[in-house]
Amino acid sequence: MSDTAIRVEGLSKRYRIGKGERYGYKALRDTLTDALYAPWRAARAVVRGSETSPSDAESTIWALKDVSFEVKHGEVVGLIGRNGAGKSTLLKILSRITEPTEGQARIRGRVGSLLEVGTGFHPELTGRENIYLNGAILGMRKGEIERKFDEIVAFAEVEKFMDTPVKRYSSGMFVRLAFAVAAHLEPEVLLVDEVLAVGDAAFQKKCLGKMGDVASEGRTVIFVSHNMAAIQALCGRALLLDGGKLTQQGAADQVVQHYLQSTMPSEIVPLAQRRDRQGDGSVRITALRVENAQPDGVIRTGDRLRLTIEYAAEASLKSPVFSIGLYDFRGLCVCNFNSENAGWGPDELPRSGHVVCVTDPINFVSGLYWANVLVKKGGIMADYIPQACSITVEPADFYGTGRLPDRSYCLYLLKNQWTLESANR
Repeated sequence: MSDTAIRVEGLSKRYRIGKGERYGYKALRDTLTDALYAPWRAARAVVRGSETSPSDAESTIWALKDVSFEVKHGEVVGLIGRNGAGKSTLLKILSRITEPTEGQARIRGRVGSLLEVGTGFHPELTGRENIYLNGAILGMRKGEIERKFDEIVAFAEVEKFMDTPVKRYSSGMFVRLAFAVAAHLEPEVLLVDEVLAVGDAAFQKKCLGKMGDVASEGRTVIFVSHNMAAIQALCGRALLLDGGKLTQQGAADQVVQHYLQSTMPSEIVPLAQRRDRQGDGSVRITALRVENAQPDGVIRTGDRLRLTIEYAAEASLKSPVFSIGLYDFRGLCVCNFNSENAGWGPDELPRSGHVVCVTDPINFVSGLYWANVLVKKGGIMADYIPQACSITVEPADFYGTGRLPDRSYCLYLLKNQWTLESANR
């Protein structure tokens, strides 16, 4: 289709692992010998009843398996998943760096890629020479590159080092120049991996803005990142890879929410069995309960919360501080309840007991939340447990209008009033 920039059909990539055979460069004689022996090897595999022996199967891994999708011209698509899900392998195939084992990928237009520090750069050449080299690889004429040269240098902020071999660049300088080249030499398709994480915060923000500009110009971007906020801000659509398979695709917000919820623990381990706690151990949190302050059991938007911390200590607690942070599925802290900040600061508490915090009505949108709990004694962290318990906030008629609020584009709800102050007739 003329409006399709990338079409991937049944794409699979298999790698040999362990002590598998390593292949180097072959002479013409080796290639001809392999071709002559190929029918004999195939016949032997048929006689054995399997094309791949068990030992071969054990020494291979499918980095991608039967992946199919399409990307339209001008789309910005996020590619997300756990480490080892196959994201970088997919981009390398799209960049023509490696070949697929099965399936095919078709791309319309020039491809610019930034996959890892140093990809496409020759370490012995200067920054200036590498700009021209990358432009030539993209199929650009010298005049086109020269028109963009000053913009590239200004964006990368490495003017003083343009005539220095890039092998002497720091990783941050390398990324600056590599991204500037990839984004400014006007490829129709831009592929960007998590390599941007090497740059500082200011440069990452600059790169995200540039990718937004590239997308607004009608060019296609595939962006791999573990920064879900960047994926949601930049991408209209997202693809989720898991174990080399495409498990979900759709609107970026929905795919990101599904992915983050899937990474959360499926069940809560009793606090007594938690081994990921931090602190000096002089106090132990034995239970955490987050409940509706009213006795109906269900927590809804607009309800008051009752938070109960049970603790046990070696001795009485001097100057204790209790804190509970609530986090949404993105890992963002939506609220923190701290006894010291709230003005409750007893000089001493008994060795064991429970403390209770009752909140004002919460204005959280409906969804799943996690509670982290902390206790300090004398200003020193005694016990800290991440994701100590979960709560589910159900939707409610927060505004009293008979409508359930839309949770797609916000974190909190605030009551508001609308009036008409003036009108022109």
